[in-house]
Amino acid sequence: MQINPSEVLRYLGYRGKPADQAVRNTIASCSEELLREAAPRQIYRRVALRLKEDRISFAGITIHSRDLAAHLSGCGEAYLFAATLGARVDICLERCSRVSMARAVVMQACAASLIESWCDECEIPLSQEAATDGLYLRPRYSPGYGDFSIEHQREVLALLDCARRINLTMTEGYMLTPTKSVTAIIGLTPDKTSCHIRRCMNCTAKNCPFRKEDSQ
Repeated sequence: MQINPSEVLRYLGYRGKPADQAVRNTIASCSEELLREAAPRQIYRRVALRLKEDRISFAGITIHSRDLAAHLSGCGEAYLFAATLGARVDICLERCSRVSMARAVVMQACAASLIESWCDECEIPLSQEAATDGLYLRPRYSPGYGDFSIEHQREVLALLDCARRINLTMTEGYMLTPTKSVTAIIGLTPDKTSCHIRRCMNCTAKNCPFRKEDSQ
C-alpha cells in the first residue's frame, strides 16, 4: 500500500503540468502522516450472478442497472468487495482542515490515492484465487457509477456484514463512514483480455477530470 505522487498530482489537477517543489514536499509530508494513521481493512464474498437484460441478481437481491449489466456481461460470478483506511484517517483529514485548507486539499488527494492503492493490493489474492478456476477479474464497479444507484450501497454493506467485521457503515445519504472507503462489485470472467488495473479505460465518464490517460 502506497501513495503515488503522480496520482496525487492528477487528483490536484496537474494533468501534464509541472508542480513546484513546495507542492511535492507537501505531498511527501501528507503521505507520511496518512501512512502512520491508516488502519486498512477489507472484506469480500464470492457470489453467483444471474444476468438478464438490465437485471443483475445475486445473494437474494436483484439490481436494475444497464451500465452494471453491461460491465458484468459474460460473468457468471463476482466478488462483493469492501475496503477502508479506517476512522483515524478521517480524524487526520478533519484535523488538517482546521489548520490549513491548502494542506487539507493535498491530504484529501493523498488519501484518495492511498485507498485506491489499498484496493489494488486487496485484489491481488482475489486475482490469484480466480486464476485457479481459469477466471479473470473485471474492474471494480461501485454503487454510484453510471446508473448503478448509490442506494445499493446498503445492500452491499449488509451482505458483507461490514459494520461488524470491518467497522464500515454509511450515513442516511448513503455516504460511507469512514469516508476513505470503497464498496464494489468485481466480475469474474473467462475473458483473458479483461484487465482489472486499467479501470479508467472501462469507465463511461470520458470527461472525468481524474481520468487516467490511455497510456497509464
